[in-house]
Amino acid sequence: MLLRVGLTGGIGSGKSTIAAIFETLGVPVSYADLEAKRLMSEDTGLREAITVRFGEGAYTDGKLNRKYLAERVFSDPEKLTLLNSLVHPVTIREGERWMQELDDRFPYAIREAALIFETRTAGHLDFVIGVSAPTELRIQRTIQRDHTTREDVILRMRNQIDEDIKMHLCDAIIVNDERSAVIPQVLDIHRQLLDRAAASARPAPPSPI
Repeated sequence: MLLRVGLTGGIGSGKSTIAAIFETLGVPVSYADLEAKRLMSEDTGLREAITVRFGEGAYTDGKLNRKYLAERVFSDPEKLTLLNSLVHPVTIREGERWMQELDDRFPYAIREAALIFETRTAGHLDFVIGVSAPTELRIQRTIQRDHTTREDVILRMRNQIDEDIKMHLCDAIIVNDERSAVIPQVLDIHRQLLDRAAASARPAPPSPI
């Protein structure tokens, strides 16, 4: 039976980099953020709900206007909660559908998502991996990646649960601080998950008479 594995971490922790390493090992990986962006553009019901609640400016020439939405939600917790309440259920259903379509050729598959605990989807997973990095490094990575400001990154961080709490909830942690080698950490967890998948695939021993 396919093991369902989550991969999470705060903004700028390097989740996608770690996920890509797992992909090189032949592990199927689904990226929740990419799925959310696709669904916000392609899912008719979701597009209509976003337009009704955030205005026609949410889409420009039929495409999602991410800048327009970001300016409205990241400085307003209530609007961010509203947007998440629209997007997360659709994205979670898509992740479930993706997992169900995978067959037993794979011992496990990974769902990479920043908000596994915040959206309460951890209960549907067999194992959760956390990616940890120092706060300042995460800020700098995000500034460089998104071409944004320090203030914007800090504001976005405040919309996620505390990093220490998040890591405490995980079953395993990968330290991605640009000092610790990440590949050996990934390989170690990969072996753990292969062992766990193999154990779950073995038939249960007969009950004693």
